[in-house]
Amino acid sequence: MVERKLYMDKIKKLQEQQIIKVVTGVRRCGKSTLLKQFQAYLLESDVSPEQIIAINFEDVANEHLLEYHTLHDYVTERLQNGRMTYIFLDEIQAVPDFQKAVDSLFIRENTDIYITGSNAHMLSGELATLLSGRYIEIPMLPLSFAEYLELSGLDRRSAWQNYFQYGGFPYAVQIADNEIRNDYLAGIYHTVLLKDVAARKRINDIELLESVVKFLFDNIGNIVSSKKIADSLTSFGRKTTPVTAENYVTALSDAFILYKAERYDVQGKQHLKSLEKYYAVDMGLRRLLLGNRRRDIGHILENIVYLELIRRGYKVSIGKVGDLEIDFIAEHNGEKIYYQVSATVMDENTFEREITPLKRVHDHYPKYIITMDELPMDEDGIKVVNVIDFLLQ
Repeated sequence: MVERKLYMDKIKKLQEQQIIKVVTGVRRCGKSTLLKQFQAYLLESDVSPEQIIAINFEDVANEHLLEYHTLHDYVTERLQNGRMTYIFLDEIQAVPDFQKAVDSLFIRENTDIYITGSNAHMLSGELATLLSGRYIEIPMLPLSFAEYLELSGLDRRSAWQNYFQYGGFPYAVQIADNEIRNDYLAGIYHTVLLKDVAARKRINDIELLESVVKFLFDNIGNIVSSKKIADSLTSFGRKTTPVTAENYVTALSDAFILYKAERYDVQGKQHLKSLEKYYAVDMGLRRLLLGNRRRDIGHILENIVYLELIRRGYKVSIGKVGDLEIDFIAEHNGEKIYYQVSATVMDENTFEREITPLKRVHDHYPKYIITMDELPMDEDGIKVVNVIDFLLQ
C-alpha cells in the first residue's frame, strides 16, 4: 500500500486545527485508505484507540447511523473527557442532514473531525450552508504517475505504458488480468453514474447520461458548449436540449468524473465565461468507454498533464492569446506557469505551432512544452520537457 504523501502531509498539517477536514474525490480514488493511514499514524503517535471514532457509511453494519440524530448520539457517547477525540466519517453524504450532526460535534471541545465525500454538491449545498468558514477541502485524485510507479514496482517505461492506458485507480494497479481490471473499472463507473449522478440528481434517462459522458470523454482537450453537446447528440438520434446537457455536465462534475478548465484571455487578463474544456478523472475509465485509439494519444497526454497540475494545487485555465491557444496556464499564489502539451514536436511545423503562442506571451513566467519526446530542447527560454520527467518532478 503506497502512502499518499501529498495528501497525508496536508492532513498532518491540519491535525487538531479548529477546522473540519473534508476529503473529496471520485469513488475508489483512495479517500478511505487515506483516513486509515492517518489513523495508523495517530496510533503510532501515542494516540489511544479509544480516542479514534471511525465510521464508514458504505458499511451495512453502520446502517443504523444513517439518521443524523442517531449518529450524533453514537459519537457523543464515545467522546473522551479531557482528551482529543478524532472523528472520521467516511462517505458522509449518505446521511441526510449530516451537516447538523457535524456542526454540533464541531462546537464541542477536544474534537478533531475528518470527513470524506464523493460528491461536490455537499460542499456547495449542504455543508456550505451550515458550516461556512468552518471547513477546508482536500481534493483527492487517483494515483499520480509517481505514486503508480512506486506501487506497481515496474520500470519507468513499463509503468508509463500501463498508466497511460489503464489510469491510476489504486486497486486497479494491483490487477494483472485485463478482463478483471476492466470489470473493476466498469464497477466504479456504473456506481458513480447510478449512485452519485443519476440517483442524486433524479436523472431517469441513463442512456442519455451515458451519451453525454462518452461525448465529453471523446472530446477532452476540445472546446465544448452545452449547445454543441446537445446538437451533436441530437444528430446521432439522442434528442436533447442545451439546458439538459448543462445539467448533466454539472452532475458529472459534482461526482468528480469530469473536471472543467475555463478559458483565460492572456492579453485582456480576464476569464472568459463560455466555451470551456473538460477533462476525465482517469484514463482507465475513458479507455473503458472508448477503447484504444491511436489518434487519441495527444489528448490523453493533455488530460494526464491537466490532472497532475491540479493535483499539485494549481488553478488551471486554457490560455487565449489573440487567435492562438495555450493548453494550460497554471496559477498558484500569484505565480504562473505556461504549458503546451504535444505527443511529439520532432516535426518542425508541429514545433512552431506549439511554441508560437508561448512566444507571444511577454512576461517573465516559465514556459514549457511537455512531450513524449526524449530529446530535450530549449528555444528563447522555452524548455521542451519529457512527460515522464515532468510527472516525476
